[in-house]
Amino acid sequence: QVQLVESGGGLVQAGGSLRLSCEVSGSVIDVATMGWYRQAPGKQRELVATIDRVGGRNYADFVRGRFTISRDYAKNTVYLQMSSLQPVDTGVFYCFAQIQDGRRRTHQQFWGQGTQVTVSS
Repeated sequence: QVQLVESGGGLVQAGGSLRLSCEVSGSVIDVATMGWYRQAPGKQRELVATIDRVGGRNYADFVRGRFTISRDYAKNTVYLQMSSLQPVDTGVFYCFAQIQDGRRRTHQQFWGQGTQVTVSS
């Protein structure tokens, strides 16, 4: 069974940095786009960044220049390096991946369990 396991969240002061990781495990045939969403308290989940199978990256305007998404294709792992963090960045970060597993011919979107990032002022 496919699982996405996240790590790297925590508490950081404003201006600090954190690095999130998300590793895919289980029976995987192919992984296409991977990325991260954020859900701030009381708000809807919003897209932060994506990276496709050839390294093409997209960022939300509110993180461009501060966050960097990267990927280890051999390990099926996606990273989010976050710098210049501000209190407004506080929220639960969820990774996702479009995966073709051993049970289906098409890609399905899988989600991580979420990791809390708290930025104090």
